[in-house]
Amino acid sequence: MSSTPNGQPTSSEQPDMPLIEHLLELRNRLLKMVLAVIICFAIIYPFANELYLLLSQPLRDLLPVGQTMIATDITSPFFAPLKLALVLAVFVAIPVILYQLWSFVAPGLYAHEKRLAFPLLFTSVLLFYAGAAFAYFVVFPLVFGFFTAIGPEGIVELPDISSYLNFVLKMFFAFGIAFEIPIATVLLILSGATTPSDLAAKRPYVVVGCFIIGMLLTPPDIISQTLLALPMWVLFEFGILFGRLAHRERVAASEEEPEA
Repeated sequence: MSSTPNGQPTSSEQPDMPLIEHLLELRNRLLKMVLAVIICFAIIYPFANELYLLLSQPLRDLLPVGQTMIATDITSPFFAPLKLALVLAVFVAIPVILYQLWSFVAPGLYAHEKRLAFPLLFTSVLLFYAGAAFAYFVVFPLVFGFFTAIGPEGIVELPDISSYLNFVLKMFFAFGIAFEIPIATVLLILSGATTPSDLAAKRPYVVVGCFIIGMLLTPPDIISQTLLALPMWVLFEFGILFGRLAHRERVAASEEEPEA
């Protein structure tokens, strides 16, 4: 650990801790994360059936009159809402989970790193929720409208509730993670793995990669693939923009850092 001439640590607010203390601290943080998920689950589960109806609304609105969703497995009416409640509990507890992670690593950060890390942490939560909201309000109506309209005439559509849940959860995670691209871009720049100029020069490859990822993470239709690829590209551009600002601040902070 580097220190100032008067012996005060510069890379951390705390002196070095023994390994066992780090492990105990990590255990306590993990227990708090699990407790947060359990509390959220206990609150959400009584409303699991209503939440499933809300989640399936984009598809049910597009089904022909007289057609509805079905359960092909005898346990599906119980396990589908249960699974939804558990996943939603994790979604709701994400701020607490990330805060606990932040509290664990923050003591070992420099002051300028903390100034950047907390905004990145806060923004990553908002971007993940924004990706899930974009999938629900924009992607689902278009994708389900495409699937319900393209089927052969005379075919009765009776979607299974478990299959539908697996599909939408996959889409939520795909769009939630895809919306984290600006955070990943900024972190790559701050870590020194690349520079904003290098990333800008690789823009054509990134665009192609966005469409490839969209093809792999979404159903085999051009609508959902494009609706994932285009936001990824736009968010990449925002990542470069904010990465330039963060890179300048990091360079300025490094020049002001006192020597060991």
